[in-house]
Amino acid sequence: MAITKLEDLRGIIELADEEKAWDEDGENTLPLLISDDIIPLLPINGIRHQFVPSIMENEDSVGSLDPQEEREHKGTERLVHRYRNRAAFFTTDKCFAYCRHCFRRRMTGHMIGPASREEIEEASKYIAEHKEIKEVLLTGGDLFTLSDSHLDMLLSIFKTNCPSVIFRLCTRAVAVNPERFTDSLMEIIKKHNHDAPFFLMTQFNHPAELTEKAIKATARFIDMGIPAFNQSVLLKGVNDDENILIELSNKLLYTRIKPYYLFQDDPVRGTSHLRVSIERGLEIEKNIRSELSGLGMPQYTADLPQGGGKVILTHAYYKGSITENGKERYIFETPDGEIRYYPE
Repeated sequence: MAITKLEDLRGIIELADEEKAWDEDGENTLPLLISDDIIPLLPINGIRHQFVPSIMENEDSVGSLDPQEEREHKGTERLVHRYRNRAAFFTTDKCFAYCRHCFRRRMTGHMIGPASREEIEEASKYIAEHKEIKEVLLTGGDLFTLSDSHLDMLLSIFKTNCPSVIFRLCTRAVAVNPERFTDSLMEIIKKHNHDAPFFLMTQFNHPAELTEKAIKATARFIDMGIPAFNQSVLLKGVNDDENILIELSNKLLYTRIKPYYLFQDDPVRGTSHLRVSIERGLEIEKNIRSELSGLGMPQYTADLPQGGGKVILTHAYYKGSITENGKERYIFETPDGEIRYYPE
């Protein structure tokens, strides 16, 4: 049985004082929900810190509940059009497990429910009318919490009205509830996997999440020709360690999942205790770059406040230029820390 009450955790792990003091009715928090597949992993700190709540959520007054200002960029009630060429559609507010670092805690688990047929139709017509939109993220919440019939209806409407638009299937379910990916569900995905392609966007933050069942669930999409990309979040006490991130990237590649983003945790109120400083993040980015191939290297990225958009954060390898004998040369630092000169 999934865990929804703090007392249910007491027989599984010994709760720390700050965990015992969490107030489910307090400010800046979201419901407690830990799926059956995550429960056995809770003794691992990198998993525990993602799913077990803390009083620090209640006490945090830093940041905003909507730092990306998604509410200011609504195309329709469920559709956010913040970037010119792509949009995000909120399929539901429900997940199979609630991550304590959730950047949409203003809406997650608030019993808003699945998008209605009318809301899906409205969004699909908006997308069809805005030809500049080339990609749509089906997100939430987690779209795979929808029933098979509801998901089939949603994909049918979008694919009919927007046949040339790429859809990203954004999900945490392959990690937290891989049993969801039944034969009947995959038949629905297969039925709609035509015209513009699907891309599967996963979120694995720690190597322990890549269980055998999670790998098999993801492989069902990949074997169908749907590429899989992973979006991790840099989190204190979870993966703010070079060795953990190197292991995660290598394990992802081995399972045919491309490490895509390593997100700086958004300045969302209630999550400060999980946030790694950008200075430390840049140090981590530099250190793992020297150990990973380009294929395995995620882009360390910040989503800027006030709807500023995504920017890539990286160590400055360019160190300036010099001119000798009338010829200019650029100065670079290698990933191993050595200096090289590049001719004009």
